[in-house]
Amino acid sequence: MRPCRRWRPSWARSVRCRAGRLDVLVNNAGVLITGDFESQDAERYRWLIDINARGVSNGCLAAFPYLKRGSRVINLASASAIYGAPAFAVYGATKFFVRGLTEALDVEWRRHGIRVMDLLPLFVATPMVNAIADKPKSVSRLGVTLSAEDVAARIFQAATRPGWRCPIHWHVGFQTPGLALLARLLPARLYSLSVKLISGY
Repeated sequence: MRPCRRWRPSWARSVRCRAGRLDVLVNNAGVLITGDFESQDAERYRWLIDINARGVSNGCLAAFPYLKRGSRVINLASASAIYGAPAFAVYGATKFFVRGLTEALDVEWRRHGIRVMDLLPLFVATPMVNAIADKPKSVSRLGVTLSAEDVAARIFQAATRPGWRCPIHWHVGFQTPGLALLARLLPARLYSLSVKLISGY
């Protein structure tokens, strides 16, 4: 096998040198900042955007040379990408980025036989969520009902379900499908009011 001379992230070099192809990429880059938008400075938001948005974009770029016909990319988005969530403004915006990137690449890369999907979970019991000192009201009102195992099970479904039955957006748990359905059915002003009530703003 030819040596790997072009720079790639270490995981991408490992795929190239050992396997030569990548069947499934689980693209998970995420950090969280909560609170009123004006409570943080521009540098903190740049840090968040660099990881959540650029991290996923860079992951797709690094993986592309090793994705072949039949490969799948599964990006980790969030229920915050259904409708902008108060106290999660910039975090949610980065997840809208992931959602938009997913939709565009799923169209672009189908000519290569590659499917691109995302997961949209609500709050998951992970150190990232548990570490929030002053939790927004939406967290307590909606609850933290998902575990990392729930997300992993959904990832497995997205990675293995026959292609003709695969949606682009995978909702995780029982709450997110309801939120997505309401966002489609309710007038924007009414849904905005429901978000206001849930978030306590």
